[in-house]
Amino acid sequence: MRGEPEERICLDARRHAVVLARPFGKAVALGAVGVALALVGWPATPFAAVALALAAWIALRSVWRWERTRLVVTTEQLVVEHGTLRRHAAAVRLSRVGTVELEQSLTGRLLGYGTVIAGELEIDFVPQPRRVASLVDRLAQR
Repeated sequence: MRGEPEERICLDARRHAVVLARPFGKAVALGAVGVALALVGWPATPFAAVALALAAWIALRSVWRWERTRLVVTTEQLVVEHGTLRRHAAAVRLSRVGTVELEQSLTGRLLGYGTVIAGELEIDFVPQPRRVASLVDRLAQR
């Protein structure tokens, strides 16, 4: 990720935890179905086990993906990387960033996340987006 010897990391963050809300909602709903099926008894017990296992899988997978996605701002570039076995990265050199845009919904303003657009790179669910956008803008001006 770092190319220049004098390049240093200015910010290393995960996406906002709000990205976990939708998968956790699905996992809780599926878990509730699993519990209801387990309470029914024998004919539904195998389906209950499948529903509970699927709910656990959805929750674990979403946390794993959230944990493995990073937003990194160095003195030279803005990088979003994700993946475990196959790492993927999207980057934009700060010297090529013209304007830095910030988009926030009402919910985003209340919970502290937003979308930062820097050049060709659009990153959603950025925690403290004003701080990140100003950091990228400041580093791009140098």
